[in-house]
Amino acid sequence: MLTPNEKPSGSGNAFVADDDHGAATVGDWGGPWAEIRWLTGDHLLVRYAADSRIFEQEEQVSGVKISYEQADR
Repeated sequence: MLTPNEKPSGSGNAFVADDDHGAATVGDWGGPWAEIRWLTGDHLLVRYAADSRIFEQEEQVSGVKISYEQADR
């Protein structure tokens, strides 16, 4: 778990994707576009660019349910 001022490094433990050699929309940070939003205190929604190449997509991490949605961006 990160503190509010820490920046993540390395790959994630719930969702890992890339832009599949430019097939998916790229975000401001240089990787595939994605956004996350809490639906409830224990349910997270991850929206990600269609055509992203998915390497990891966990349904639950540390008691938090995770839903995924492709977005045409």
